[in-house]
Amino acid sequence: MPQSPHVEKHFTASESVRDIVIGMSDGLTVPFALAAGLSGAVASSEIIVTAGLAEVAAGAIAMGLGGYLAARTDAEHFVSERAREEQEIEDVPDKEAAEVADVLRSYGLEDDQVETVVSSLCSDKRRWVDFMMRFELGLEEPNPQRASRSAFTIALSYIAGGLVPLAPYFFIRSIHSALIGSVVVTLLALFLFGYIKGRFTTAKPFRSAWQTVVVGGLAATAAFIIAKAIG
Repeated sequence: MPQSPHVEKHFTASESVRDIVIGMSDGLTVPFALAAGLSGAVASSEIIVTAGLAEVAAGAIAMGLGGYLAARTDAEHFVSERAREEQEIEDVPDKEAAEVADVLRSYGLEDDQVETVVSSLCSDKRRWVDFMMRFELGLEEPNPQRASRSAFTIALSYIAGGLVPLAPYFFIRSIHSALIGSVVVTLLALFLFGYIKGRFTTAKPFRSAWQTVVVGGLAATAAFIIAKAIG
């Protein structure tokens, strides 16, 4: 009987999704809280739009730069650890071979199998170092384009998220009406974003959606109350 081919359905773009989540979640929440807070303290939608756009620009730059530096740090850490591992293989090969054997035993290999694999693996220093980096240190070599790609993704996601809560203030002159519009569109966006994020990262997308809405709503409510009290 012919069998249908097995298709792997594992998700492999976790780094890009993480960058989008970082940028979009802050982009939706921070300008939302800022706009809500200003709505309780000022009487001009133009001021809110100006302040909001300034915050989105500054936030996108700061978040993008933070993503770039984090990715660069990961790359530099990998290079440093690989150089240290290569030196250890040169200086104490017996100890490093014993560590390979320990790793293999932790996966259930018998001693006779371990000896064969260790002998084969340690005959090629590059493969030996690759093995130690992955299975002893748990490090994967970063993509050389990761830093710039991460910065761009985070910054763009922040801008996209930040424009959502500000949009009603572009078209509605009444602060009260614009605030209501901002609350509605932002909470809907937070719910949709949380659901999509949950589809990729958890088995319960609706729980992720409601958690995202609650966090964003609490941030905006706190900002509004504080601004109203101060004003």
